[in-house]
Amino acid sequence: MIPIAKPLIGEDEKKAVVQVLDSGMIACGPKVEEFEKKFAQFVGTKYAITTTSGTTALHLALLSIGITKGDEVIVPSFSFIATANVVLFCDAKPVFCDVHPRTFTIDPGKIEELITKKTKAIIPVHLYGQPADMKKILEVAENQSLSVIGDAAQAHGAKLNGNRIGSFGEVECFSFYPTKNMTTGEGGMITTNNDDIAERVYSLRNHGREKTKWGYEHHRLGYNYRMTDISAALGFVQLSKLTGFNQRRKKNAAFYYETLNNIQGIELPYVLPNVDHVYHQFTIKCNDRDTLIQHLIKNNIGYGIYYPKPLHWYHHLKCFGHNDLSESEHISKKVLSLPIHPALDQQDLETITSVISEVSQYPYK
Repeated sequence: MIPIAKPLIGEDEKKAVVQVLDSGMIACGPKVEEFEKKFAQFVGTKYAITTTSGTTALHLALLSIGITKGDEVIVPSFSFIATANVVLFCDAKPVFCDVHPRTFTIDPGKIEELITKKTKAIIPVHLYGQPADMKKILEVAENQSLSVIGDAAQAHGAKLNGNRIGSFGEVECFSFYPTKNMTTGEGGMITTNNDDIAERVYSLRNHGREKTKWGYEHHRLGYNYRMTDISAALGFVQLSKLTGFNQRRKKNAAFYYETLNNIQGIELPYVLPNVDHVYHQFTIKCNDRDTLIQHLIKNNIGYGIYYPKPLHWYHHLKCFGHNDLSESEHISKKVLSLPIHPALDQQDLETITSVISEVSQYPYK
């Protein structure tokens, strides 16, 4: 079986985790701080603050900029469900914006018409490893005095105009789930250059304590969203390998572009100019997705559908989907992700592309 995703965990990661276990300091301690400093240097921000997941990172980011009951936050209607759920965590209202038909990221041209007096922030998602069009999004946000929180859960190491994702907007948030470009098992990270936001995030993730104090002074309602030193040790090593992982993903993508360029019935991913795409997923559009899936299954090739529904089709989010979201609805019926992870070898890639080429000989709907 060729899996759709496979984390690469080597002896370096195992050794780092064992060292933490042997140290006796396995909760949120010095290894977390070491990992945060290294990640901030990598991204190019003043602060990087660990959390328990990408979802909790987004939750704390919203709280840190003051999102509360009655506020509206503009989110893309095509994304993982956490992008909208975290807005509900704050008792605020997600306002769905349609996505661009080629990039699948939030369409900057459709944001302004959704802005009301209650709008406080925009959450662009850097989907599949490609940065959203941050220049246009930030221009809209500045003109309307809105905050921007980047959902970078799939964009570790991606760049826009030479700058790494994580350094755009007031806050950006990463996930370290096992299928991501790097992993801590479970975990997340918030990056920012804003001193006040960082102070609030440190406090919010640790039951409302100040960053450097672990007593029983709790200055605000807080949460237990702390990463462990065990996870941080894993992340510290993974981060040192991330550039190499991403280079292999891009090499695999290049093979797909070369081999599948003229295949009938599929559309390859579009990449924006001035973008360094890190291919968390290699997502194509299919005229007949079901036929292709059946052939992949028959040949033991993994696949993913990210995502089979636009967010406004989920039961608890239907009441927020009032505007035209037709592109999100169309895309959800067509997208199919192929294996792209760095564990693939040349034989895997040739098998995958050969099977897809064979399917192209069948009539499409």
